[in-house]
Amino acid sequence: MKIENTKAQMRKGVLEYCILSILKEGEGYTSDILATLKDAKMLVVEGTIYPLLTRLKNAGLLSYRWEESNSGPPRKYYMLTETGKLFLKELDTTWQELQQAVNKVTNVKQAK
Repeated sequence: MKIENTKAQMRKGVLEYCILSILKEGEGYTSDILATLKDAKMLVVEGTIYPLLTRLKNAGLLSYRWEESNSGPPRKYYMLTETGKLFLKELDTTWQELQQAVNKVTNVKQAK
């Protein structure tokens, strides 16, 4: 078993949550979302993010708007829907619970 495969699977498991969290601050263009993920060491390529954004949109969690660009084709800006905001709140709670459980199982001490 290769460690890189396991690490990639762990990142994939939280990718939707990370994208929704990025967009809670406001609308985002795909390259901006990718840059934020890259800055956080979440290595994601365009071929991964576009289908994921489409899936989140089709699930009613995201919407988008088109904006003309002076330097190329129009840009699609994504934003959370009201359903997406509620979904994210649920994920926030689940993430906190999961983080506490994993820390307890792995005996990681939390900073107080």
